[in-house]
Amino acid sequence: MPGDTVSVTGWGRTAPTAARLVRPRTYAEAAAAVRGCGDRGGIARGLGRAYGDAAQNAGGTVLDMTGLDHVHAIDADDGTVLCGAGTSLHRLMEVLLPLGWFVPVTPGTRQVTVGGAIGADIHGKNHHVSGSFSRHVLSLELLTADGEVRTVRPGTPLFDATAGGMGLTGVILTATLRLLPVETAYMSVDTERAADLDDLMARLTAGDHRYGYSVAWIDLLARGAATGRAVLTRGDHAPLVALRGTRARRQPLAFRPRRLPAAPALVPEGLLGRTTVGLFNELWYRKAPRARTGELQRLSAFFHPLDGLPHWNRIYGRAGFVQYQFVVGHGQEDTLRRIVHRVSARRCPSFLAVLKRFGEADPGWLSFPRPGWTLALDVPSGLPGLGRFLDELDEEVATAGGRVYLAKDSRLRPELLAAMYPRLDEFRALRAELDPAGVFTSDLARRLDL
Repeated sequence: MPGDTVSVTGWGRTAPTAARLVRPRTYAEAAAAVRGCGDRGGIARGLGRAYGDAAQNAGGTVLDMTGLDHVHAIDADDGTVLCGAGTSLHRLMEVLLPLGWFVPVTPGTRQVTVGGAIGADIHGKNHHVSGSFSRHVLSLELLTADGEVRTVRPGTPLFDATAGGMGLTGVILTATLRLLPVETAYMSVDTERAADLDDLMARLTAGDHRYGYSVAWIDLLARGAATGRAVLTRGDHAPLVALRGTRARRQPLAFRPRRLPAAPALVPEGLLGRTTVGLFNELWYRKAPRARTGELQRLSAFFHPLDGLPHWNRIYGRAGFVQYQFVVGHGQEDTLRRIVHRVSARRCPSFLAVLKRFGEADPGWLSFPRPGWTLALDVPSGLPGLGRFLDELDEEVATAGGRVYLAKDSRLRPELLAAMYPRLDEFRALRAELDPAGVFTSDLARRLDL
């Protein structure tokens, strides 16, 4: 297939590379694109929300899968949907919510395709009870390097390699998902403040089991006795009875996400530095209630507040930003404490830092979640000494038996990968057998020798 050579980058805007971009709209066009990838291979790409270089392929081909965005079939009685891999979670919500169904797992943005959700095995605020996205995939169709379209189901090695496999086993064409029943398009939300990191972890440990969704915004610029202070937000899907006496009861399942105008002035380039983030964090912590229960929030406000602000990824300036996320297991709380204290002492200006607890892991060989604690933070890529500082954090995480999230990574050293992902050799072996010519590859795959 013909295609244009364009600059491609991740959401963090840190390392753009040039590739031939093609946009298949049918299975046949996808197969032709794979056959025509050339020596530098190809990689599937969704809506570009991987922060690093997972969906880039310097000098090769990038397959824009958003043309395969059809919702093929919905079983409103059984709660399943068959859709193209290029279908966004936003589109699924538009279609499914009026029928009383919601996606089983959503990350902090709904601008993610189903294929990308499987390839990164995304997680959300409900991992402690619902696991990651692949747990809810009943089957998928995968275009492999030999041109064959395979039906892949859970419990098979190919499924376990594909879920979290960053697109390196083939091109996902369709998926059948199990959905979550809901009565309204609202959440019932409890909010509370935590005075420091230990207070936060104690609250999460004691109360998470009572909620379907849980997340804590954490102030990583706070120091001293306030280190790790946080705003903890937890909730569940609001039942219809909760809307009694409100205007929302007239259309309880209406999906109305709020979106600000896409004016460039709303997101000025390079908005955030230490001073700005420090002021924001202070304001955000102080304005949060000490304790509030049962607040009704729209789904979009609870799950995807930043989706209402177009191009928010420009706020750290032209050099972009690094989104760093790691997980360490239960029993490694001291590692988490050391890292939070180190980030705080380093004065990293992060306003999108969140802490969550993960539940049981899913079987994907390169799937990120494992039982324990996960911290995600964003920092400007131009921060002096940032590379070495994050390398040191990587070493702490690996020593503690933890791992970093490949869908957000842009700079991990390859020698640490095997310690973080114990089934890496199995993944490499299956990939070599399935794709001996290395048709499917990416900047991430070359950097980490996946």
